[in-house]
Amino acid sequence: MKRINRVYLIRHGQINGYENFPIYGHTDVDITEIGLLQMNQVAERLRFVDIGAIYSSVLNRSATGARLIARYHNVPLRFLPELKEIYFGDWEGLTMSEIRSRFPDELTSREADLLNYRPPGGGESIDHLSKRIKKIYKQILLEQKDKDIVIVAHGAVNRVILCEALGLDVAEMFKIQQDYGCLNIIDYFEDSRVVKLVNG
Repeated sequence: MKRINRVYLIRHGQINGYENFPIYGHTDVDITEIGLLQMNQVAERLRFVDIGAIYSSVLNRSATGARLIARYHNVPLRFLPELKEIYFGDWEGLTMSEIRSRFPDELTSREADLLNYRPPGGGESIDHLSKRIKKIYKQILLEQKDKDIVIVAHGAVNRVILCEALGLDVAEMFKIQQDYGCLNIIDYFEDSRVVKLVNG
């Protein structure tokens, strides 16, 4: 069975302030020295892989990793705003403990309807994120048919893609672990797909 695409799906490296469990979403932050090490390790892992293109979120924490990987590959490198993390509205930049303290009723509402809940201040629902990611992902696969590609993105973004590949409802996305700097591998065929690695 002929493979149409292989996707190397990567989460960005460890971020500044990670120890406080920050909610950054669209907030632009850099990665730590450990984050750089993680992304350099992924770049070395993919160094001799035949890649047709590299895609990344426009946010620095993903873009940094994409540039490190691109050093070894003379292929198009594209930064797409559609691949950004979920937008958290008024929660952007807060820690989980601050959100629990300041928005207890909102958290209760979120737990009651995880898929459709939108954080205050125009935050994005998981359902909206899912539709955004699935649309751009389908476009990327069509653009790069018969090629293997790299995508450097974010925890929630990767989970949407993995849920679809695994045939899971997106409401179950948090059952999939995505560590900083992790690698996932998905193979696509004409009528099927095979998830070869998750959170590697």
